[in-house]
Amino acid sequence: MKKNYTFALITVSIWSTMAAVVKKMLSDIPNLEALSISSFFAVAFLLIINIKNGNIKKLNTYSLKDYSVMGGLGFVGLFLYSALYYYGLANLTSQEACILNYLWPIMLVIFSCIILKEKMTVMKAFAMICSFVGIIILSTGSGALTSGNKIFGIISCIVAAACYGLFSVLNKKYDYDQNISMMIFWLVTGVCALIAGLITEEWVMIKGVEWIGMIWLGVVVDGLAYLLWALALKGVDNTAKIANLAFLTPFLSLIISALVLKEKIATRSFVALVFIIGGILLQNLCELLLQKKRKV
Repeated sequence: MKKNYTFALITVSIWSTMAAVVKKMLSDIPNLEALSISSFFAVAFLLIINIKNGNIKKLNTYSLKDYSVMGGLGFVGLFLYSALYYYGLANLTSQEACILNYLWPIMLVIFSCIILKEKMTVMKAFAMICSFVGIIILSTGSGALTSGNKIFGIISCIVAAACYGLFSVLNKKYDYDQNISMMIFWLVTGVCALIAGLITEEWVMIKGVEWIGMIWLGVVVDGLAYLLWALALKGVDNTAKIANLAFLTPFLSLIISALVLKEKIATRSFVALVFIIGGILLQNLCELLLQKKRKV
């Protein structure tokens, strides 16, 4: 159990750097260029891992239909999600974008009710209201109402969260091998970002220090962190105890952004974060109590 918590905490620490690293890179590199290159680094890393652990043989077990489904999941869950999130990061502060990004667990609940036919309870609805109050606090106090870019940035992050929530539900429904499917997801993301980027952006030459950011984002954030998170959840009786550690990410991200990007932690950002994460934790608590009640 101690090892599981160690893996989880390392993962959370890595994820906490994403907003600041991406924000830093997007000041010099076009959004889709950054997404494309970092995605291919993730593919290369996961390919090496799959070859080393023998998982690569599973590629032959999937049909053309399976790969079509994986392609669709990768397009919605990683390409659209990442592209929209990057756009939000480019037009908002990293703390604003990161906080809005953590609406995805609420979106997961909504899509679970629609697609998986899970029951919408009063407490689930209350938890969602808490999170949406957080959006209102963050939006109305950030100058978004007078800035077109901020409005689009906020909308972009909310839609990105919806894409990832939908992806999480569909990924659970189809239940492919995660090591293989994640490699396919990032491959689709890299290819889509490459095509869209070459059409819509003017790409730039990446410098030495920027390559470090690309490798960190692709290999460490997108590749290694995923594997560590999978190991953290493996063999744990109560998944919620480990999974809830993920909600440390936006809090740590605020601190990292303040240190790296010199962003001041706004009071409204912290209050909005409390509402959004509070709503999600309330939802998890309700699920936990319901599970205990069923066992009794």
